[in-house]
Amino acid sequence: MPKKNVEELLIAGGNNEAIRMRYDALKTKDDFIAFASGEGYEFTREEFDAVLNESGDSFDLIGNPAKRQIWWK
Repeated sequence: MPKKNVEELLIAGGNNEAIRMRYDALKTKDDFIAFASGEGYEFTREEFDAVLNESGDSFDLIGNPAKRQIWWK
């Protein structure tokens, strides 16, 4: 279930710019995961990293304004 929660969040962000902007403003993975938990997406850092590794996505911020390339459509 936690892996599904990560995937649901990445899809929600991919389809909604407001979600992406809220999460892209967070600086650390721990802040990102804590914020997600508050919105009902429960998963651990290890589970989050596993999904990112499987998809080949990076948590790094790039560009100006800074954005993450983790969002799915």
